Amino acid sequence: MKVIYLINYAPQAFRGLMQNPDREAPLRALFESVGGKLTALNFTDGPYDLVIQAEVPDQTASMAVWTAARASGSVLGGVTLDVVDMPAVLALANKAVYTPAG
Repeated sequence: MKVIYLINYAPQAFRGLMQNPDREAPLRALFESVGGKLTALNFTDGPYDLVIQAEVPDQTASMAVWTAARASGSVLGGVTLDVVDMPAVLALANKAVYTPAG
């Protein structure tokens, strides 16, 4: 499954970043350790400090990545977004049968 993480760094993470700016290698290793793949890494100027795009085997692997990052103390918070295959969603929605209340 494809996932987007919107990350807010803790202040000490910025100190570490200034000393070692290569975040791609450790993040690539993190995703590979759960059977996933880092596909994009971007630092941003806005409500989030970092945007990561990745592929992971399932929600458990996605949550494992998020848990490991938070447990490190370098991540204050953020949002995980599961990327959806909208044509597949619409195909199933067109088959779905729903009877409204009332």
